[in-house]
Amino acid sequence: MADSRGKLREVRLTTPVSDAALRGLQLGDVVYLDGLIYTGRESVYKRVLQDGMAPPVDLKALTNVNFHCSPAAARNDDGTFNVGAVTATASFRFSKWLPKWFEVSGAKVIVGKGGMSEQDYRDVFVPAGAVYLTTVGYGTGALLGRGIRRVLDAHWIDDLGIAQAMWVLEVEKFGPLLVESDLDGNSLFERQNRIVNQGLARVYEGLKAPSLARYGETDDRRDELIG
Repeated sequence: MADSRGKLREVRLTTPVSDAALRGLQLGDVVYLDGLIYTGRESVYKRVLQDGMAPPVDLKALTNVNFHCSPAAARNDDGTFNVGAVTATASFRFSKWLPKWFEVSGAKVIVGKGGMSEQDYRDVFVPAGAVYLTTVGYGTGALLGRGIRRVLDAHWIDDLGIAQAMWVLEVEKFGPLLVESDLDGNSLFERQNRIVNQGLARVYEGLKAPSLARYGETDDRRDELIG
């Protein structure tokens, strides 16, 4: 959310993030995280929710921030790990797992790339009292990596591999991240898309209709001839 000078508001959150802090977030806020976070995506969800395995750590006691990502990690000679960068992955692929995951893990913050639908936010996130934070653009993996202070553990890495393992990370000023959904289920992306679509016709006002149209140049899929 921009202030009166048009500058985006910056928010520093400590994990586990309190309900009061979540209530204070507004769409478009720039967020930085301090504390512990963990990575968890489809292989972790399948193990816990589908195969019935217990999480490798007490997530509710650990933190309430789940990061959808693939770390760029290396194992040191002493068996510890170094994570130099973390690349967020598209979260919409995991929406079917989240209702049960919120219940099992106590997660309140999902961090990832691209967001989800406003319907998912309202049906899944709102009942769980959760929000979604999105990474900013592409190529920010190294920038996010600067916020990782140390790797506490890499659970299930030997059989799931680096990308799918559950990494527990201690972070400091981890970001920037944007508030994509709030506790009311509103979506920053979908709100802005509606604003853009309302003015789309004015872009072509006074011009002849194009013989071919691409997605994004029309909001009617019947007019779209080139995908």
